[in-house]
Amino acid sequence: MAKHIFVTGGVVSSLGKGITAASLGHLLKARGYKVTMQKMDPYLNVDPGTMSPFQHGEVFVTEDGHEGDLDLGHYERFIDENLTRDSNFTQGSIYKTLIARERHGDFLGGTVQVIPHVTDAIKDKLRSIARQTGADVVISEIGGTVGDIEGLPFIEAARQFKKEQPAGSVLFVHVTLVPYIAAAHEVKTKPTQHSVKELRSLGVQPDFIICRSDHEITDGVRRKIASFCDVDFDDVLACEDCDSIYEVPISLYEQGFDVSALAKLGLPPRKIDLAPLRGFIDASRNVKGQVDIAVVGKYVSLPDAYLSVIEALHHAGAANGVAVNVRLVDGEELTAANAAEVLGQADGILVPGGFGNRAFEGKIEAARFARENNVPYLGICLGLQAAVCEFARHVAGLEGATSAEFDEGAPHKVIDLMPEQEGVEDKGGTMRLGAYPCVLQEGTRAAAAYSSPLISERHRHRFEVNNSYRSQLEEAGLVFSGTSPDGRLVEMVELPNHPWFVASQAHPEFKSRPTSPHPLFCDFIKAARAQQL
Repeated sequence: MAKHIFVTGGVVSSLGKGITAASLGHLLKARGYKVTMQKMDPYLNVDPGTMSPFQHGEVFVTEDGHEGDLDLGHYERFIDENLTRDSNFTQGSIYKTLIARERHGDFLGGTVQVIPHVTDAIKDKLRSIARQTGADVVISEIGGTVGDIEGLPFIEAARQFKKEQPAGSVLFVHVTLVPYIAAAHEVKTKPTQHSVKELRSLGVQPDFIICRSDHEITDGVRRKIASFCDVDFDDVLACEDCDSIYEVPISLYEQGFDVSALAKLGLPPRKIDLAPLRGFIDASRNVKGQVDIAVVGKYVSLPDAYLSVIEALHHAGAANGVAVNVRLVDGEELTAANAAEVLGQADGILVPGGFGNRAFEGKIEAARFARENNVPYLGICLGLQAAVCEFARHVAGLEGATSAEFDEGAPHKVIDLMPEQEGVEDKGGTMRLGAYPCVLQEGTRAAAAYSSPLISERHRHRFEVNNSYRSQLEEAGLVFSGTSPDGRLVEMVELPNHPWFVASQAHPEFKSRPTSPHPLFCDFIKAARAQQL
C-alpha cells in the first residue's frame, strides 16, 4: 500500500511548497523509492489552461496533454518522471464531475454536499493516482494557504484520508514563513504559530514544519516553534533562501528530512544517490563566462510565465559550462527602430510561446534581427510562427504575411487554423495538446541537435504553418526540418545559411531536466557561446 505525504502552506502564498514537495520527492527517489506527485488546486477553474500567465504563471503541459499548474514542472524536473493528467486537479474539476453526475441522476433522492461528496471525490483522486502509478510514496501538495475558505474541503479530505489509512502511512508537512523584522533585528515565529494553530483547528497536526526565511533560522527559533506547535525539535527544519532551487534538496538532506520522513512512514532508509544532482550543482557553480539570452515575450513582468523556458536555459548553460543571463524583453515595446539597441548585445534570441496579437509584431522584429544579424535564434510555438511570418514578408516577398489568428482578412495567412480546430468553440482543453511524434530531416541542425531521426515533443496550439505556402517558402530558402510522420504538419523550421536559427512548433522546454538538459536548448546555448569566440 502506498504511503502518502501532504504538503500544506501557511502565512502567505508563493512560499515554495512546490519546491519543498519536489525536493522531498527527489530525496526519496534517490533512495530507490518509486515516487509520484500530485497538485491539488482549490480554485474553481477546471484547469489553468484558460488563465492568463499574469494570474498563475505558465501553464505546464504533460505528455498526455493535461494543462496543469506550473508546480508540475518543478515536480518533473526534480523527480525526473513524466506526470499525467491525474497529477493535477482543481476544485472546479471536482465540482464539474459531481454536477454532471447529479444531472445524470446518480444522486436521485439525495442532497449533494461538500461533505461527504466533495471530500470523497478528492480522496478518490488520492487513491487513484497511487493505484495507477504503483508508487511507494505519493506526495500531494495542497495549493493556497491554510485558512483560505476555498481550501477547506482539501484539508478536510486529507484529514479524513489519514484517519482511514493504516497508522503510520500518512504524513503532513507544513511550510510556513518565518519573517525577518528589520526594526527588531530578528526573525519572528508568531505567524508560524498562528498558521499551525489554524491547521490544528481543522483537525490536522503537522508532522514536520519547514521554516522559510531569507535569514538564518537558529536552533533557538526552531525550539520555540517546536514548543508552541507541538512538534519535535528535530522535525522543525530550516529552509533558508538558496542561490539555486536545486540546492534545496541538499539542504533538507543535510538536516535529515528524508530519513525522518521514512522512519515515520515505517520505511527503511535505503542508500541514497545524490551524485547526479550534486554534479549539476557543481557544474552550475563552476561555469566560466556568460551568455546573454534575450527572451522576447509579452508576459515579461512575471518571469514565472516563462518558468520552464528559463529553467531549460540554465540547464543547458550548466551543460555547456557557461552562465546564462536571461534578459526578458517586452515584445510590445520592440520595433524595427530600436531592435538594434535592445537586442544588439544579445548572444542569442529566444521567442517563446504565447497567445493574442499583443507583442506579435515585436516578436517578428526579434526574428528579423536574429536572421539579418546572424544571431542564434530559438523559436518556440508562437516563436516559430513569428519566424515564418517574418521570413514570408521579408524574404519570400509575401507582403503583410501574418497569422489567421490575428487577421482573418490578411492577404497571406501563412499561419492558419488547424482543420481539426474549425468549429471548436470551447476554449478549455481543446487545443492540440500533449506529446506528438516528429520526423526530422537528415542533415539539418535539428537532426544534429537531437541525434535522432524521430523525436517526440509536447504541444499546445491551435494554429499551424499553412501548407498552401510551404513550397513557396521552401523555394525562398526556408527549411522545414521537422514534420509530423504523415508530412501534413510542420513541426520545425530552420535557416540553412545562418549560424543557428531553429524554431519548434512544440514546447521542448517542458522536457528539460537539470540532470538531463534538453538537446535543442543545449545546441542553442552552444551556438550563442560560439558567437563570443
